[in-house]
Amino acid sequence: MEGSVELKIETKGERKTQKQNPVRKGGKRVCKVLGYITGDMREFGDWLQDKPIPFQFVDWVLRGTAQVMFVNNPLSGLIMIAGFLVQNRWWTITGCLGTVVSTFTALILCQDRSAIAAGLHGYNGVLVGLLIAVFSDKGDFYWWLLLPVAVASMTCPIISSALGSIFHKWDLPVFTLPFNMALTLYSAATGHYNLFFPTVLFQPATSVPNITWSRIDVPMLLQSIPVGVGQVYGCDNPWTGGIFLVALFISSPLICLHAGIGSAVGMLAALSLAAPFNNIYAGLWSYNSCLACIAIGGMFYALTWQTHLLAIACAFFCAYLGATVANMFSVFGLPAFTWPFCLSALTFLLMTTNNSAIYKLPLSKVTYPEANRVFYLTTRKHLASCEL
Repeated sequence: MEGSVELKIETKGERKTQKQNPVRKGGKRVCKVLGYITGDMREFGDWLQDKPIPFQFVDWVLRGTAQVMFVNNPLSGLIMIAGFLVQNRWWTITGCLGTVVSTFTALILCQDRSAIAAGLHGYNGVLVGLLIAVFSDKGDFYWWLLLPVAVASMTCPIISSALGSIFHKWDLPVFTLPFNMALTLYSAATGHYNLFFPTVLFQPATSVPNITWSRIDVPMLLQSIPVGVGQVYGCDNPWTGGIFLVALFISSPLICLHAGIGSAVGMLAALSLAAPFNNIYAGLWSYNSCLACIAIGGMFYALTWQTHLLAIACAFFCAYLGATVANMFSVFGLPAFTWPFCLSALTFLLMTTNNSAIYKLPLSKVTYPEANRVFYLTTRKHLASCEL
């Protein structure tokens, strides 16, 4: 009797285990598949290493497209290109040309191959290609515009390498400074009255805007959040901004979260200064804050609640600095580009503190916020064990 009872109990346990195993196996398979397409898709990059260069080059270009928003993921880059197509086919052509030319130039100049593979020599090129088309006064499909796009994109790896040799002393990234420098030089050299490559006319405000607070459109304010994310690439279509947010979420939910927070902070900062509603709805106050919030909120600082608050503070600082830079540059007929983001993010990264919870990651260890936090916790645990 006792033996039969024991046998019955074991059978139940075996049946219970058999029922649980498929679920557990299915969960593990799902997690494994998600691991291949989320984060920085390192396994995919490793798999491509022994493949022909053209296949690797496509991967580098896609990563470079997404690296504007600190995402090292080719799938995210592909989704962002789909967002470009939703916005404007001509801008898609110029943006992709800029990425290709910039990445190819880095190869010819024998830049660090790991940096090229991570898309770090492509993201400034895509911005140059897109924004030259955005600010062109010749309209879409002015094919001669591909010439300045290619030439300006070629300068990005040169400027990036030069700045990198300087910033390396402080372990700082160059951000989008090469894009800012290249496009500021191009815009200043051509301007609105150029015969071949005229740009959109920028003028300083000459009168007080007529603002009626009762006419503020709340749905448009909420829509300005995804629009602000899209404006990082010069795109003002809310659907394009939504596609970009999906691309960010696939790689890193934390980047997606801080992109949305940063864009919302820019909108709030604009309201606090009574900015024209049309500028707020167009996301022009949000895109720099979006980038600044991502950079500080888990990308170059390990994410803690202290650095999360610091990221929000940086986003506010960046929004107000953006208004300052925009007013100054408009005197010279130039847009602000992403100068406010670069200046504010570098300022906050150069900050010193004795608070151990505000941990600036070594540049060589920066990947994406979730992995950055794991590295921070592992390092902190190791230091604690060494002290004991």
